[in-house]
Amino acid sequence: MTQAELRLCSLLLQEHFGEIVEKVGNSLLRTGPRPLRLLVGDTGLLPDQVKKALCVLIQHNLVRYEAQPRGSVEYEARSERILRILRYPRYIYTAKTLYGDPGELLVEELLLHGHLPMSCAIARVADRLTETMEDGKTMDYMEVSSTFVRLADTHFIQRCPMVPDSPQSAKAPPAPAPALAIAEKDMYIVPRLNLVGKGKRRHSCDEEEEGEHKAKRQKQEGGSSEIPPDDGIYWQVNLERFHQHFRDQALVSAVASRMDQTSSEVVRTMLRMSEVTTASGASHTQPLSSNEIFRSLPAGYNIGKQVLYQYLALLADDPLEFVGKSGDSGGGTYTVSILWGELSIPGQKHSQAFGSRCARIFRLLLRKKHLEQKQVEDFAMIPAKEAKDMLYRMLSENLVSLQEIPKTPDHAPSRTFYLYTVNVMAAARMLLHRCYKSVANLMERRQHEMRENKRLLEKSQRVEAILASMQATGAEAAQLHEVEEMITGPERQQLETLKRNVNKIDASENQVDETIFVLESFIESTLRRP
Repeated sequence: MTQAELRLCSLLLQEHFGEIVEKVGNSLLRTGPRPLRLLVGDTGLLPDQVKKALCVLIQHNLVRYEAQPRGSVEYEARSERILRILRYPRYIYTAKTLYGDPGELLVEELLLHGHLPMSCAIARVADRLTETMEDGKTMDYMEVSSTFVRLADTHFIQRCPMVPDSPQSAKAPPAPAPALAIAEKDMYIVPRLNLVGKGKRRHSCDEEEEGEHKAKRQKQEGGSSEIPPDDGIYWQVNLERFHQHFRDQALVSAVASRMDQTSSEVVRTMLRMSEVTTASGASHTQPLSSNEIFRSLPAGYNIGKQVLYQYLALLADDPLEFVGKSGDSGGGTYTVSILWGELSIPGQKHSQAFGSRCARIFRLLLRKKHLEQKQVEDFAMIPAKEAKDMLYRMLSENLVSLQEIPKTPDHAPSRTFYLYTVNVMAAARMLLHRCYKSVANLMERRQHEMRENKRLLEKSQRVEAILASMQATGAEAAQLHEVEEMITGPERQQLETLKRNVNKIDASENQVDETIFVLESFIESTLRRP
């Protein structure tokens, strides 16, 4: 694990879970799998604090545990899963785009809590949606439940592993840690719940406190509420399915930019037909016959079978191999290639930072593989001095590499070929490392901005709370205006500037994360390629 990844993981843990959890997570990231005893010694925290921090990390799938043969339990941080916290806004936005407000809030609640039972998630989302509705309107549980079922059917959410029901002998000692498991066929089965009810609005502070005291008294007296029918069945967000969706969108965009909109719609239809049946690590989608593809095209695309056959043939003949032909039955069977290949070669965009001529040289080296400096000058049609300068600049940034091929064993410079080439994997890893550093810098900058304006932010929050309280009690407009004037003009301007800067930083984080996703996908698909 690189220092850039470690720094970014620590910042993400601190921002989302606080200092204690960050300290425990950082210890596991630095040292690898460790038992509780060593964790307590390394962090300097109380055992109870370390246990609670581990509970939070396990709840959010950021730490895994494993029972050792001698009876101890070792905990290991999942760095790749911690880095996914950066992509949470994109998951939530995608759910909103596909399934509306209920889908957005369901995914948000599951990400916020790690995992939840279906009944609990539906009740929370229904309450939140009711809060945003006009007075007298409420959100029905059944409407949210139908969205939950659609998310499960399309594999965007899945069941968490459970403790298997296996009979234990009375003499056998209990296991030091439960072994959780779930069959793949059961991961997306939604329990049949008769959820009848509507979302509730929040009560006033006094009523809320009274309700909490009542719940505490019931708990102390042993009078527990009714056990939900799905008790023990927890659900979590399937991040790999979201990544599959992002990858599919990138493929469709690539086809649209290279060919035309109709070709991209054909590929989109093929991806949609096989989105549930294709494994996340597969190199191709499941084979689909041209007749099936024709029947599944959107109603708005009035193209005949012969035109579809021509589009499929064009896609199959393209050098980038978006679509491959796997058979001749049913008018021909086709698959979509999921290996990214040259679809998004890392470094092309980065080379454009040095100018269009550097990008031209970079693309030339990608195509020709190995070239001498004189050949680069001739093929790229760039003067010798400029070409030399550009090659050395990209060489210093590790975008290109220099390979020596000696004619004689003594490696004399006059009898040696010096060939420039692009090590694509090395360039991808270098750019990924830089992206991690960039995101960490952006997060630290946002934290600095918030610290510098802490007093003003607290004042603004107090004024907003007073205004909300006065509006609830029906205060007059003059009184509300008087409270609003507690924040002066310069302070209001400072708040606007802060908001604008933080929004820019957030947008930059999301843009860098999109690049991280492309680079990670490229590296992963290249390693999988035979």
